[in-house]
Amino acid sequence: MASSSDLENPNASSPLPYSYTPLPDGEQTTEPAVVLHPKKAVAFLVCAFLSVGFLVALIGNNGPLVPKNLNTNGAPSTVATPAKTTPLSRGVDKGVSEKAFQPLLGADNSFPWSSNMLDWQRTGFHFQPQKNWMNDPNGPVFYKGWYHLFYQYHPDAPVWGKIVWGHAVSKDLINWRHLPIAMETDEWYDEQGVWTGSATILPDGQLVVLYTGSTNESVQVQNLAYPADPNDPLLINWVKYPGNPVLVPPPGIDDKDFRDPTTAWKTPEGKWRITIGSKINKTGISLVYDTEDFKTFELLDGVLHAVPGTGMWECVDFYPISKQAENGLDTSVDGPGVKHIVKASMDDDRHDYYAIGTYDAYKGKWTPDNPTLDVGIGLRYDYGIYYASKTFYDQNKNRRVLWSWIKETDTEASDISKGWASLMGVPRTILLDKKTKSNIIQWPVEEITALRTDATVFKNLVLEAGALIPLNLSAASQLDIVAEFELDETTVQRLNGADVAYDCAQNGGAATRGALGPFGLSVLAHDGLVEHTPVYFFVAKAVDGNLKTFFCADQSRSSTATDVDKSIYGNIVPVLKGEKLSMRILVDHSIVESFAQEGRTCITSRVYPTKAIYNNARLFLFNNATAATVTASVNVWQMKSADI
Repeated sequence: MASSSDLENPNASSPLPYSYTPLPDGEQTTEPAVVLHPKKAVAFLVCAFLSVGFLVALIGNNGPLVPKNLNTNGAPSTVATPAKTTPLSRGVDKGVSEKAFQPLLGADNSFPWSSNMLDWQRTGFHFQPQKNWMNDPNGPVFYKGWYHLFYQYHPDAPVWGKIVWGHAVSKDLINWRHLPIAMETDEWYDEQGVWTGSATILPDGQLVVLYTGSTNESVQVQNLAYPADPNDPLLINWVKYPGNPVLVPPPGIDDKDFRDPTTAWKTPEGKWRITIGSKINKTGISLVYDTEDFKTFELLDGVLHAVPGTGMWECVDFYPISKQAENGLDTSVDGPGVKHIVKASMDDDRHDYYAIGTYDAYKGKWTPDNPTLDVGIGLRYDYGIYYASKTFYDQNKNRRVLWSWIKETDTEASDISKGWASLMGVPRTILLDKKTKSNIIQWPVEEITALRTDATVFKNLVLEAGALIPLNLSAASQLDIVAEFELDETTVQRLNGADVAYDCAQNGGAATRGALGPFGLSVLAHDGLVEHTPVYFFVAKAVDGNLKTFFCADQSRSSTATDVDKSIYGNIVPVLKGEKLSMRILVDHSIVESFAQEGRTCITSRVYPTKAIYNNARLFLFNNATAATVTASVNVWQMKSADI
């Protein structure tokens, strides 16, 4: 187990040997030495193993195994530092995605955005830096009375670039104080980026961080850092362990497929354990390492989990969730009353998937409860724009809190014009759904209600088929909306079922009418509905008489601009017998976060209206069903801006 004194003494143990030794910047070799790049060395040394062993594992659908003897403790070799060049593509050549919306080829990308339109897009109560680019949340933690949020940040421009760790602190997860950059790209092992990582609090209260660095050769390695002054509650200054990197890609793993270490948890033997995302061919995997001091690590046989066909797993998360209690659990908690969540961000499709399962702490293996809902092929945290998410255990309020990066879906030119790009979703609590037992529920942290003001209540409004009802408000750009809907049961009973499959995106959105939907709320709407964003339910009655309910968000008419994404999002939402249909919508200028059935299904949207802004933004109730009457009750609060 690592202690404070061990971490503060870089000579307490020998640094882990790495598989190459880069030369200092500018130093050149004088002889044509053999240059052994890790990727080429791996291809040569384990070619037969990859060709036979991994192929057999994949064909057998059992997932690949990374044997323990393929570890990182080999003898160092020398690799010359390549000449510095400016890549044509930001991100892809580094092993990560561009993470930027690109309009369709041939689309008109010259919409005349005014400064007034762009200024309106900045949010009032969602966290974001004061300017420039941000992406993944890093190392969220509650430490000495403060919530800390670190995040991927490019301090020089509102586009992805050489990433450092931004840093902000809060007392309530809502109002934030920006602090100096926590970690810069100032070492060879993170010269190309201080990438995503996690924080772990040790039993003595000491805090350690593991993060991915992109080296001067664009190899992804894992590094150790810790506070320069553990008594500083703001954690202003950080020290990087002189023996970094503590982990490099093991043989069989590409040097650009090894990133995003998790928060550590305790093993039955008293060691610490982490998992790191990777892939082998098209199989997404989570490698497992044990450590006692966060400086030397043992690679376990096999993987925590693997799912063929899912591609690279980024930002893997692993945490326990209680089967009975209504509170979160520390990451090390295990036992008969606990299930475990494995979540991964899929680099191939840019979505965050999770699954509920059983963890064997002795073998370091996790098994999904339902293989048809496995990681990458089943449930998602959010069916809109929601990526690179990270949870932490908040010991202050005994809850597990979820953060996520919400990207832009406009053009890079617009981001440059407005001077910023991306934001964080409102932090959410996570619990197991005790009613369904097959999904989690996510809900905005309770502190967000402190921003509510000027409540307006609409009770038992009857919406006939085809109805559109304006809800008169003083403003509609920053709202917290809670709504309940009841379908006319007589109509539901008399309708014949049909063998009809519904898909939010493929069935035309809110404009396509069915007997029992769509119905819901249209946010950020213009009076003439030239622009509006419907968030709605669609109910389908099957041949057997059972109802299936879908929760959707339709961006197809959200803007008259031609250079923004206008996708339609959504998925099925479990609704149990006797439950009313309910939704909560947080509207905050260009972001709309929607929660159905108390958070069983969630959708995050980015919308960029040109007309439905400022005093021209409106809110409507609608029922576009062809047969059913709907009764709706809606509570709407204006939302104050947070201090960000």
